Amino acid sequence: MRKIILDTETTGLDFRAGDRIVEIGCVELRGRQLTGQRFHAYINPDREVPQGAIEIHGLTNEFLADKPKFAEIVADFVEFIRGAELVIHNAAFDVGFLNNELGLLQQESIDQLCGEVIDTLRMAREMRPGKKNNLNALCAEFGVDNSGRQVHGALLDAELLAEVYLAMTRGQNTLEIAFDSTPVDYAAGGARQRPPLVVLRASEEELAEHERVLGEITGEARGKCLWRDRERAAGMA
Repeated sequence: MRKIILDTETTGLDFRAGDRIVEIGCVELRGRQLTGQRFHAYINPDREVPQGAIEIHGLTNEFLADKPKFAEIVADFVEFIRGAELVIHNAAFDVGFLNNELGLLQQESIDQLCGEVIDTLRMAREMRPGKKNNLNALCAEFGVDNSGRQVHGALLDAELLAEVYLAMTRGQNTLEIAFDSTPVDYAAGGARQRPPLVVLRASEEELAEHERVLGEITGEARGKCLWRDRERAAGMA
């Protein structure tokens, strides 16, 4: 499934009070790989941006004055996200603002345009109950370099969230097993003739990646790793 990691910046916290979107950033993920495809737009909100919001994202009224209105970028935005799963941190906030902008233009809503919306904030709260789960905290938890994040920015935050999401979901890949449909032959007397056993051995790169992941697990578990304990026990047997 094609996934779009999405983030927005706004003039405030409540679209019902007239707040609007000033920036959208999206990056595409396919097969747990960033494709390099992205959508990014600064948007003239057609209203003043309060100083408190400027301090968060750094987008001033002067900067946004000559930027396109949402109506001018909506077609490209809709084309980019249509049919994808969305991955958003605190999804209710962004989806509320996006649906407001789309509704003002009588466009389809997010749930009509896209499939599932995955909320990484909800995921993080389930994984890390009682801890801070903002983007900076999750970057620190999962070893994602966010040193370039001096202010909030939709595209940068979407790129960071993509790395965090991949780290949070490591090990949850779907395993697709293909079953051989070739009938099994039986020799005279009913003895079953099995096909030759195929042995697949890990490559050097796969072994190195295996060791790297075990190292991460050992570090996060404060030196405890069941897999390595079993390997040591097998070596002593």
